[in-house]
Amino acid sequence: MKKWMFGWLSLVIAFSGLASFTVRQYSPLNTIVIDAGHGGKDPGTGRGKEKHIALNIALRLGRLIKDEMPEINVIYTRTKDVFVPLSERSEIANRNKADLFISIHCNASPSAKSAHGTETYVMGLHKTQANLELAKKENSVVLLEEDYKKTYKGFDPNSVLAHIMLANYQSASMSQSLQFASFVEDKMKTVAGRRSRGVKQAGFLVIWQTTMPSVLIETGFLTNANDLKHLSTETGRQDIALAIYDALKTYKEQLSAN
Repeated sequence: MKKWMFGWLSLVIAFSGLASFTVRQYSPLNTIVIDAGHGGKDPGTGRGKEKHIALNIALRLGRLIKDEMPEINVIYTRTKDVFVPLSERSEIANRNKADLFISIHCNASPSAKSAHGTETYVMGLHKTQANLELAKKENSVVLLEEDYKKTYKGFDPNSVLAHIMLANYQSASMSQSLQFASFVEDKMKTVAGRRSRGVKQAGFLVIWQTTMPSVLIETGFLTNANDLKHLSTETGRQDIALAIYDALKTYKEQLSAN
């Protein structure tokens, strides 16, 4: 019992230390960081399709913003098929004092190929086992990084307890993250014509240490025939990019109104 309690307290201390960064005050949109999930030696799901689809959507979104909102500075975590550690992705946003961080991914459910639609995640407590499993899958990317235990203060991507501790962290930008996430899911239905599975919370390392409103968007299930077909076409990927852009436009209007 004492050993268990000691282990629990050690994790609390470790995660508290990792979360001891300064959160900037909320501000209007000047800089946006767009993160194409996975890349390089990390193929993602769908037998390597995810890293390419995510990058394509990220670049399309960036072009839309640059064309329609030239006053906003767009920064990518990657613009080609390269591996970028999760900690570096969030650090890119922090270094550039971004006002919004958007991480783009594709989903998978090998045991339920009927599962389809989009989901947008913010940092927070896992509400379901499915959310936990998704976070574990996305966070397992750290195993490809050198010295990942040192970088993430002993975080074990195979530990359920570690993910529970991580998910208990609540970002200071939670309300803004939730607002933008809700706009994204609304536009996925009305603009892209996709099924929205809603806004959810889970413990993702890539949005854990960002100091601004941050979301992780799952653009569809590559294990579902309909979603895969949609995301495999230029029209489908453009629809997704347009939906995210329209959500951004609505979010920007809300900021201007405040």
